[in-house]
Amino acid sequence: MHLTCKFCQNWDISKARELDRLQDAASPEDIVDAAMPRARAHNDPVIFLEYAVDVARVARRRGIKNVAVTAGYIDAAAREELYAFMDTANVDLKAFTEAFSKRLCTGHLGAVLETIEYLKYRTNVWLEITTLLIPGHNDSPEEVKKLSEWVMTRLGPDVRLHFTAFYPDYKMLDLPCTPAFTLTRARDIAREVGLHFVYTGNVHDETGQSTYCPGCGDRIIGRDWYDITTWRLTGDGRCGICSTAIPGSFETRPGSRGRRRVPIRIGRLERS
Repeated sequence: MHLTCKFCQNWDISKARELDRLQDAASPEDIVDAAMPRARAHNDPVIFLEYAVDVARVARRRGIKNVAVTAGYIDAAAREELYAFMDTANVDLKAFTEAFSKRLCTGHLGAVLETIEYLKYRTNVWLEITTLLIPGHNDSPEEVKKLSEWVMTRLGPDVRLHFTAFYPDYKMLDLPCTPAFTLTRARDIAREVGLHFVYTGNVHDETGQSTYCPGCGDRIIGRDWYDITTWRLTGDGRCGICSTAIPGSFETRPGSRGRRRVPIRIGRLERS
């Protein structure tokens, strides 16, 4: 089984009924065709691992990058199979206590931490981490500091860490939204611990969504939601101000998609 988070922010697709799903009518080739030139989905590939691997294998042959947005809750053998075909993984580290993991996710924290360290040290997958801060459950300064210290000591200062805002959903409708202050405080704590690249999400916060050079401190990639407002990277991924190398996988030029939705069409899914 997979996690059953009571606060799931995309439960309407992750808990979809059989009649809501159409992926069984689309071959891996169909999915990759639809992804040209870009597409994304919001469900953990772990729950349909074989299908995800088949699609990723075809995508890689076509030169398309594969990104896994995942809770990282996966057995060791399946983990090796999945990430052999992934280029990037953003792992949802739900919280940093076992009690939270068991009570609200019906899972175990240690299994997720193992996946994160596996990705960092045993693969070439680019790794980022996201934690959804839920008021009164995992947003205390003490827990944020412990989580940040673990990332710093076990993974290093350059792993991207995202703190995102919770909105009442699924089985946790009685809580307020995460205040912007809570995200800013978490970002400050993580930066004080020594992490170089810490971000806020699900709120309007250009400062917290932007990337800063760990060498000179200047803003090198400005972000306002999906809009790029500043681009000071050289073609070889260095700060355009002080030439410090910025870890990451960057294009030579910034994207221009902005907030537009890009529709896709899978012809074989059409039904009369």
